[in-house]
Amino acid sequence: MSASIFDISGKVVAITGAAGGIGLAVCKQLGTSGATIVMSDINESALMAGKAELEKLGAKVDTFVCDTSIEKSVISYFDYISKKYGQADILVNNAAAGIHTPPQDTTLEEWNRVLTISLTGYFLCAREFSKLLLTAKKPGVVVNIASIAGSSAIGRGNFAYSTAKGGVIQFTRELAIEWAKSKIRVNAIQPCSVNTPGWRHWVETEGEKAKPLMDLLLRGIPLGRVAEPEDIAAAVHFLASDAAAMITGSILPVDGGNLAYNAGGTLGDY
Repeated sequence: MSASIFDISGKVVAITGAAGGIGLAVCKQLGTSGATIVMSDINESALMAGKAELEKLGAKVDTFVCDTSIEKSVISYFDYISKKYGQADILVNNAAAGIHTPPQDTTLEEWNRVLTISLTGYFLCAREFSKLLLTAKKPGVVVNIASIAGSSAIGRGNFAYSTAKGGVIQFTRELAIEWAKSKIRVNAIQPCSVNTPGWRHWVETEGEKAKPLMDLLLRGIPLGRVAEPEDIAAAVHFLASDAAAMITGSILPVDGGNLAYNAGGTLGDY
């Protein structure tokens, strides 16, 4: 397969939650592959730091402070893209929020916050992104960052987050069918635990429970490690490129075999 099939030079990428972790890794991957990145995040100072980091790598990058839980903010983000670039070619829905609260203790406010950011925000961005493409009658790509938690329950108070990610998975399939005739491909990635600063902070807050928790996590991942942000970024690059031209409505696990592994199975031991 020719390397040119992965080429995204000249493409304009809109990405949410772009200032750190998975989002920043995706920006680096796509930005150093020739795309123009329009980073969005609620954290302006982190956006500026990310922009400076990408520019040092030679990437073309722009920023916009956007709260994806607020409709007007999302509309403003895509209005900005429309006026400056015409349209975005690729949307990466990444901004999300989670809690670790047992369902019986989850307040309506917590529930609404998680669902609004982690699911409704994806809808708002996809809707506004599609309007630019449908008006221009041009193809495009949406890559949604879901989670293994959207397909397989993990407990530990992830009830609201897992429910949102399950919604992202079906949201992905429905949009893929709705927009297929318009040549807008829609796919999702399901990471396992990812070694981001936020994830490391959560592990650290577990204190004495951290080691047994890590042992538990790694026992469920046949490849023996959690994912790195760069693992997710590489998968996004694939799905965004023409190498995936015949792929839409797919949910791609990037999880070291986690979803494939039955909890009662063994790894090659008899």
